[in-house]
Amino acid sequence: MNLPEPLNKQFSSLIDDISCGRLKIPQFQRDFVWDIKKSAGLLDSIVKGYPVGTFIFWKTKDRLRSVKDIGNLNLPDPVSGDYVNFVLDGQQRITSLFAAFKGEKITRGDGKIEDFSEIYIDLDANEDEKIVTSEKDDNKSNHLIKLNDLLYGGLTSLAGYPMVYHEKLEEYKKRIESYNYSVIQVNEVPIDVATEIFTRINVGGKPLTLFEIMVAKTYDYEQDFDLSEKFDSLIEKLESVNYETIADATILQIISLILTKECKRKIILKLKKEDFINIWADVINATESAVEYFKSFYRIPVSQLLPYNALLVPFTYFFYYHKDKPTGDKQKYLQDFFWRVSLAGRYSSSVESKLAQDIKRIDKILKNELPDYDWPINFSTEFIKNNGWFSAGRSYIKAILCIYAWHQPKSFIDGSLVNISNDWLKQANSKNYHHFFPRAYLAKLNKDEKMINHIINITIVDDFLNKREIRDKAPAKYMKTFKEKNLRLTDVMKTHLIDDIDDFGIWDNNYELFFEKRTRAVSKEIKKRIIPQKIDEKPQADLVDDAVEIVE
Repeated sequence: MNLPEPLNKQFSSLIDDISCGRLKIPQFQRDFVWDIKKSAGLLDSIVKGYPVGTFIFWKTKDRLRSVKDIGNLNLPDPVSGDYVNFVLDGQQRITSLFAAFKGEKITRGDGKIEDFSEIYIDLDANEDEKIVTSEKDDNKSNHLIKLNDLLYGGLTSLAGYPMVYHEKLEEYKKRIESYNYSVIQVNEVPIDVATEIFTRINVGGKPLTLFEIMVAKTYDYEQDFDLSEKFDSLIEKLESVNYETIADATILQIISLILTKECKRKIILKLKKEDFINIWADVINATESAVEYFKSFYRIPVSQLLPYNALLVPFTYFFYYHKDKPTGDKQKYLQDFFWRVSLAGRYSSSVESKLAQDIKRIDKILKNELPDYDWPINFSTEFIKNNGWFSAGRSYIKAILCIYAWHQPKSFIDGSLVNISNDWLKQANSKNYHHFFPRAYLAKLNKDEKMINHIINITIVDDFLNKREIRDKAPAKYMKTFKEKNLRLTDVMKTHLIDDIDDFGIWDNNYELFFEKRTRAVSKEIKKRIIPQKIDEKPQADLVDDAVEIVE
């Protein structure tokens, strides 16, 4: 590795490098946030000869995605094959200097425009006062000169100021143009080293995500490949089918597993750009096939219901190598895999390692072989009772909600399909999660909270039913109302795993009977989806913490 090189740059060199595209802001840098007042303070330090910190540049021939150039300004691309300096530290200062020196207007993310030509030199100010300011007094402006006019106004413009100021005008211009900017140049290191340097410099800030690093690493101007834009395009497509909550890291894991059979962070960072770009289109096609399969075969209408984001990884891997929908044994083996992962809290920890293990299982399914598993599944009513406390973030709960969704629940009031969307499924207290025996009603009867707030007591309904029709009424009371309004109520309740409305204790407000009957129904549904194996004879550990995976 080449050692960092200390350099000095003057005004003209710095501005020329920016103007010609030789100095760029890498994609992983944050947005420009300094206001004009803070930028004026920086210029004041320069005029007074104060140190303004060291810039750190990364010199490379790599072409990365640049974020809106310098301060969102439209600047040229560097000459092909030439070196580029990417700013690792000092972006706010660099942008401030360029915008102020060139008198540019900067458009913020919120649409606000700041005019950096409105930075002035106060010719009446003493050295111990603010010489550079962004504040203009229109009544006393004859002693103020725009910074941009000072640097580029020419003799005619400067001659318009009283003679008493000419010496200062010359002096301040000289100070700015001759100021030595301290630079440390990191020469030709790989992208992962450059981003690590950036992260260490900005220890107080937000660390770079793996995706942000890979956006920078895989950018290719010649092939028009921008990972950030490609991913946004994918999410836009998935939004139309209600699967827009898929994480960016999930796509990286898929690509890495296809290329290397592993998906740990260090492996992803070593992926070759060409290999990554070459398989992108096929990976996206496979991803869309996996999503369509989740929606059609498993009847999971929205991504928020998926027990894990990471489930998309093995299924996309499958469809990458298997272009058609699975049938026969492959279909059965895939279904068994899906439910084993979902019901066991499989991806709640050590996700990368487990995905690498499970890809081997998918390879077996691709060969029409039933994989072996090293974790059991317990579909007994007792296990469901002990592990069914309701929380929308738990994978086990999401799995059972997927079973509910498979039956395409219908509205109590008119038999229409219940609308399920990502927006309301994000919230555990959503009114669409209906406690069939209302919480307030059971609390009055002193029922145990674990029994009250249990997945067995949850049905998926339209939002307005909870708000307007059900509230805290006893089931016998509100269900009587629906029975009068909906002649097909018996059939409707079957879509909520209540096979016989007259046999579930509803008309007697018998919660114990309801709980027992519906638990049996859920157990039966789980059993349908699992292919029993020897491992299932072992006890499944209670799910102390089966929260969905956290993706960086």
